[in-house]
Amino acid sequence: MEEYKLNKLKNLINNNIEPYINTFKVDHPINMINKQYKEKDPQDLLNKKYTFTTAGRIVSIRKFGKAAFLLIKDRTGEIQVYIKKNNCSEVSCLAFDNSDIGDFIGIFGYLFKTRTGELTIFIENYQLLTKSLDDLPEKWHGLKDIEKRYRQRYLDLLINKNVKDIFIARDKIIREIRAFFSERDFIEVETPMMQPIAGGATAKPFTTYHSALDMKLYLRIAPELYLKRLVIGGMERVFEINRNFRNEGISTRHNPEFTMIEWYIAYADYNDLMNMTEDMVTDISKKLFGSLNITYNNHSIDFTPPWSRLTLFKALEDYTDFSAQELSNIEEAKKIAQNVGIKFSNNSSLGKIQVKLFEKLVEDKLIQPTFILDYPKDISPLSKASKENPDIAERFELFIGGMEIANGFNELNDPIEQRKRFEIQINNKDEEDENNKTMDEDFIKALEYGLPPTSGEGLGIDRLIMLFTNSASIREVILFPQLKKQETKNI
Repeated sequence: MEEYKLNKLKNLINNNIEPYINTFKVDHPINMINKQYKEKDPQDLLNKKYTFTTAGRIVSIRKFGKAAFLLIKDRTGEIQVYIKKNNCSEVSCLAFDNSDIGDFIGIFGYLFKTRTGELTIFIENYQLLTKSLDDLPEKWHGLKDIEKRYRQRYLDLLINKNVKDIFIARDKIIREIRAFFSERDFIEVETPMMQPIAGGATAKPFTTYHSALDMKLYLRIAPELYLKRLVIGGMERVFEINRNFRNEGISTRHNPEFTMIEWYIAYADYNDLMNMTEDMVTDISKKLFGSLNITYNNHSIDFTPPWSRLTLFKALEDYTDFSAQELSNIEEAKKIAQNVGIKFSNNSSLGKIQVKLFEKLVEDKLIQPTFILDYPKDISPLSKASKENPDIAERFELFIGGMEIANGFNELNDPIEQRKRFEIQINNKDEEDENNKTMDEDFIKALEYGLPPTSGEGLGIDRLIMLFTNSASIREVILFPQLKKQETKNI
């Protein structure tokens, strides 16, 4: 808190002026005033004396003796206001004298234009609504420190206009996603955030404890198994937009809690999912950004369908110098992985090594939208196996801008085979796998009642928004990203 502001606060209180008002009714937001009257003739404004009650935060003050121009800002825009002390009441003048940049004020007055033609409100009544006690960051240099921006997002939003624009875009993108699924007869649902078994994906969970039930619970790593239960129950088209939690590393692409959409559709396969994903992303691009071409991380990305589709093995062949023979042999593949600095355990399967090689050597080269198909079955325990090759799962991942955006597959609906897959996953956990594996007996029981032919997909909304807003870090598109604990009290 600034001492000079505290002194003004005391002065207001001593003069019976309430510095923190409970409510103030605004009849016009600032942008509405600007849009309707900025083109009006100055003489017409004076003749008709249009009056308004509005409010906002003071962002600048220019004093000229007993008069002053202030710039105030609300959620919609900015407008200049003018106060002349011999035209306002004693209370209004006192409130103004004890006002500073950062304070919220409510004003009543009429419109006029200055000599330079700027639309301005001549204040007839001035009311202090909220007294700020800290100085805002200096206007021209803004808030540059990355750590401070994320910790004090409220200041980041106040000072850096582009930040607010990112989150406005985020809201619009999520609205478009909801509309896309609603138009296709999907039902939006919510499934548990706290789960007795951490299932639906391979990741380290956060754990918690419910005292009344005397049981350990996990923050969900994915909603998949619950959403498939709903399909079994007859909700044949469902989607959920919500948070997942993974107790793993933090990076420019990873935050411990993140937003995904998962959807499941009966009587469709993973080719239908890929087509839907193309349609959804291109719809967003055209409707919200007016083009199928965007710029991300200095790359020009073209969303024009159809998007490329490659098998994982073909991608390894095309984007590396290694032969199919080398990549198909477990010992050769391990040598390659070791030489490029990949860590793996002695009992890692060939499929797991191939995926690690892909992630290390290929993923960041997939700039244009590309579906990578046919992942190894042994790392895809919930996916249907291919009839042509039982070692391959009918699964894909989508890559854009060098990062994974989505993951989808044909759902395994054979309860006997699903039990076997879970058992293999539990029994063959390798040394690098820290994640708890537990048989989900209730999910197996649900499958025994019958899951129709179904495909499902999860898409990372945060990463999609990174693409459309050209944001290099996931922290730019999450309002309050997770940060390390502060060492000191000073930010």
